[in-house]
Amino acid sequence: MANPEKKPLGEEPRAEEGPGFIRWFRSLGPAVITAALVLGPGSLTVSTKLGALFGYQVLWIVVLATLFMMVFTEMGARIGMASDQSLLTLVRRKWGTPAAVLIGAGSFLITSSFQAGNAIGTGIAFGTLTGTPASLWTVLFTLLAIGSLFLKNFYRFLEKMMLCLVGLMLASFLFTLLMVRPDPAAMAGALIPRIPEGSFALITASVATTFSIVGAFYQSYFVQERGWGRGQVKEGVRESYSGILCLGLISAIVMICAAAVLLPQGIEVNSVVEMGKTLEPLYGGTATAVFTLGLWGAALSSLMGNAAIGGALLADALGWGTRFHEKRVKGSVMAVMLIGALVALTFGSAPLELIVTAQMITVVVVPVIGTAMFRISNDRAVMGDLKNSAVKNLIGGIGLLVLYFLSVYTLGSLIRDALG
Repeated sequence: MANPEKKPLGEEPRAEEGPGFIRWFRSLGPAVITAALVLGPGSLTVSTKLGALFGYQVLWIVVLATLFMMVFTEMGARIGMASDQSLLTLVRRKWGTPAAVLIGAGSFLITSSFQAGNAIGTGIAFGTLTGTPASLWTVLFTLLAIGSLFLKNFYRFLEKMMLCLVGLMLASFLFTLLMVRPDPAAMAGALIPRIPEGSFALITASVATTFSIVGAFYQSYFVQERGWGRGQVKEGVRESYSGILCLGLISAIVMICAAAVLLPQGIEVNSVVEMGKTLEPLYGGTATAVFTLGLWGAALSSLMGNAAIGGALLADALGWGTRFHEKRVKGSVMAVMLIGALVALTFGSAPLELIVTAQMITVVVVPVIGTAMFRISNDRAVMGDLKNSAVKNLIGGIGLLVLYFLSVYTLGSLIRDALG
């Protein structure tokens, strides 16, 4: 059902007030949260490995994945501004309760499975900075994240926190970029698509971690938490593009830094943390500290944002509510945080069985989410004049095919591994 004018913004200034830059800055929030939660340790590790092994050759994949993420995130924002109902409610109305529960419960299980990596990354990064045990910081930051759920306006806090963390990541990684001085000519040549031998698995991982359809899906909830409707469509669309551009920029910077530092020395790394340590002999302790600070920002943003998405989608699927101030939504978000911390402290990393389980759920849930978003964003009864344009349908359709391909590829990998 189309949403006529809109939801109140509370104390927040209207996004359209003030000079151009002020309007743009005030509008930042929903997509910045999405970008911040996608930029976790896993995503940055994949970018680091690609840069270390293949240099600038696969930089084009970041551009392509960012384009798809941008289109689907903007799609999610328009759905949220077009309807007073949550996206899962629209799914339930269109395809029934089982479809909504599949998406909500599947998203909860996926985010819970990967939450351990975010908790571990937060602890390792801050432990590296301070020379203290990582487990101490894993516990502390998880408790602080849980405590933030009980603030009067958790969404406003999350928005401001993510803006700060994305700013920290940009500053930290740009500082590193200036230190390593990459080759501009080689970077420009890398925008021509090519797939170096042995790079395909990492390329698919890079697309999957950058083009996060669960994050794009939840963008509709973030704009509704913000109070945006049809009166803020321009701000919502512009903000969606700005936030996801930050995501692509940071991923590209990390890959470029790895290509400039690690590839010439033939150094292979298993995590983005290891890259931070390799900077010290070449550029001094300050470079390592600044880079690790950016990594901590990435881990903390995912620790909070990932849990918020998984918990809230489960709550909506079960009919418990959609807003962060509702008790059962808070409880679901808290559950994701606690699961991640317990797995991190018990195993020290995400167990292989947990990763395989998450991949199996992803194979089923991701195409369903992408298809649901694409169909609803083309439903005139819901969207009215905010339905997809021909260009967005073209890019979105290609992106949807990519999601199906990733699911089939992941399923094939799981079957091959199971058969030995």
